[in-house]
Amino acid sequence: MNGLLYALPLLACPLVMGAMMWFMMRSKHGAQSAPAADRQELIRLRKGIEALRGEQASRDTTRHNSPA
Repeated sequence: MNGLLYALPLLACPLVMGAMMWFMMRSKHGAQSAPAADRQELIRLRKGIEALRGEQASRDTTRHNSPA
């Protein structure tokens, strides 16, 4: 009986790990419509980055042009 109690965690660990891997692979294959949404989000984020760069550039030019 003691041997079974020691073997149970040793067997449970690989089984649970295999189940988690299977669920992760299954969820990745099920999301086929995501690339279009990802592309739209990427465009939105790039526009935000460009807006921030423009703001930073305008701050830098006003800082350099202002008298000290």
